Amino acid sequence: MQLWIQWWCIVSRFRSAFSRVRTFQWFVLVLVAFSVRSDLAGVTSFARVLNLKSNVYHRLLAFFHSPAVDLDLLTSLWLSTVLSLFPVHRIDGKPVAILDGIKNPKEGRKMPAVKWLHQQSESNSKPHFIMGHSFQAFGILCRVSNYYFCVPICARIHEGIVRSNRDRKTLIDKAGMMLKDAFGDAHSFVLIADAYYANGKMLKSQAAAGSQLITRVRSNTVAYESPVPVAGKRKRGRPKKYGRKRALNSLFGPANEFTQLNCPIYGEVVCMRYACFDLLWKPIGGTVRFVLVKHPSRGRMILMSSDLSLSPEQIIELYSLRFKIEVTFRQAVHSVGAFGYHFWMIDMSPLKRRDGNQHLHRRTQEYRDKVVRKMRAYHCFVQTGLIAQGMLQYLSMTCEEHVWQHFGSWIRTIRPGVLPSEAVVTDALRNTLSDFIASSISGLAIEKFISSRIDRQRTAKQRLVA
Repeated sequence: MQLWIQWWCIVSRFRSAFSRVRTFQWFVLVLVAFSVRSDLAGVTSFARVLNLKSNVYHRLLAFFHSPAVDLDLLTSLWLSTVLSLFPVHRIDGKPVAILDGIKNPKEGRKMPAVKWLHQQSESNSKPHFIMGHSFQAFGILCRVSNYYFCVPICARIHEGIVRSNRDRKTLIDKAGMMLKDAFGDAHSFVLIADAYYANGKMLKSQAAAGSQLITRVRSNTVAYESPVPVAGKRKRGRPKKYGRKRALNSLFGPANEFTQLNCPIYGEVVCMRYACFDLLWKPIGGTVRFVLVKHPSRGRMILMSSDLSLSPEQIIELYSLRFKIEVTFRQAVHSVGAFGYHFWMIDMSPLKRRDGNQHLHRRTQEYRDKVVRKMRAYHCFVQTGLIAQGMLQYLSMTCEEHVWQHFGSWIRTIRPGVLPSEAVVTDALRNTLSDFIASSISGLAIEKFISSRIDRQRTAKQRLVA
């Protein structure tokens, strides 16, 4: 029961994001189903794991489409909860956030924003092109002892829909707006991202908010030294803003001294060499710190930081933790099913394979409103799934002993110092679900709301079979 008490302490913080009590109760029911379900087959899995009545299925669909859910406020409340309750990893008092994209395969011909997408991956198991939704997401890096993990905060679909022919927003613009809407003006942070986000627009937007960016840059990146002041009388014209041009890839030559570093990254201690240069970068017109890294197995890499106070060792270690969001994506897809929505739009014109963006400014206002409503349902489903995943991580961190006590199964790879996975916490919650439904810890009749929608006849048959 201790697991569900801790679980409810977090869920009760989200009440203000719902304009109606009944909508909040449906949110809690969906969150319970996300936390205990064993299969990931969309909304139908919610009805199966809780043994709900058949008419509840359509009410669940109505919840994800409900205007009574303030999605932006729900995201902000979840972020503030993570920053206040989780052991957030901070640099100079600033939380560390990780930004990345994920492509979610969807073959539905009547799903808005589904388009032909290219996947860049080093793995041969992924196809190069898929039909699906393109998300941009970010999470907060947390640390327990020497164990790091990324708590998912927000994910939004940023491709596939063109609402106006005057809209010139790029994915970089939309990612910056997502971060600004979530954090607001009260928080500054350290952002870790891959080479796609290494551009002047992203750096300027983060600098305007008082935040910093750590990323990898391409091997053909060039920078400039500071201009050398001219002795004597200055010539006519504007003074030089940039000095000698330096191709960063040429700085790997033997003439430059590289410092040896034994750095614990990717779960192992690696002996690498690095060199640090503070140079002017034209996209922002200012000085940034470049760290050239020679990895024994991964080859050469050029990292960039807009924070000149960070040491090269800190920059290397922070960027090595970027892969934690990849682990979070894997758990969100395979353990929690946060991207397993299947909402179709009946009035939508069927898509064809290899179709691109869908241009809403060519359609009627009624059609546009229906597309916006469906997109909001996708975001509501994903946001609820990410919150459920974050709470599983919280229980794994704060109630490790109770998780293993109620796990009720056996695995071979129980390692000391490593927190239980989301799947292990799910099993522990599922084994104690009956205690939660029979209790009254919420004070909002949540347990009565759930139990009144359970099909007792089907539950009794399952007990007989067991």
